[in-house]
Amino acid sequence: MLPWAVRRTRLPLLALQCVVCPSGHATVGDGRFRVNANGKLLDVWLLVNCVSCDRTGKLTVHDRVPVRSLPAGLLAGYSANSPSLVVDTLLDPLIARRNRFALAWDGCWELHAPPVPEDPWPLQITVTFDDPVPVRPERLIAHGLGISRKEITHRVKIDIPLNRRTKQDFSFVLVWSVQ
Repeated sequence: MLPWAVRRTRLPLLALQCVVCPSGHATVGDGRFRVNANGKLLDVWLLVNCVSCDRTGKLTVHDRVPVRSLPAGLLAGYSANSPSLVVDTLLDPLIARRNRFALAWDGCWELHAPPVPEDPWPLQITVTFDDPVPVRPERLIAHGLGISRKEITHRVKIDIPLNRRTKQDFSFVLVWSVQ
């Protein structure tokens, strides 16, 4: 069994329309939160910057929540602009849905794959995702093995669709080339 790993190299851009310019991408920049208290209620936002005009926008993380409903450690993380909390917030699908943005993963990940040994055949390869990077198994396998996508149909046995994006771990069997 040969292990492959898909790892994030940087945070993805946000596919988010800017209110000032026609750019459709934003970044979290330095990863800063804004916490605003109004009496016993809190608002928490993640600040984002437009890639083109550098205008600052806000993604709603919490809206009018009672102060006591947030754990002290979480509130301290927001106040300290915790990098791990920025990543968790950005990758949270509920926050993406609430704020109507998608993540643009192009150029944000890499495949860590050891070289394929000559023997034994067939060879089972497992692919694990450290972050929820959506990638087509067909492209990932072609990249990792250095073969064409057409050749994959002859050499790879897999139980998931090759042409649909996945974020889940999977495995496949590589068989010797038929020529």
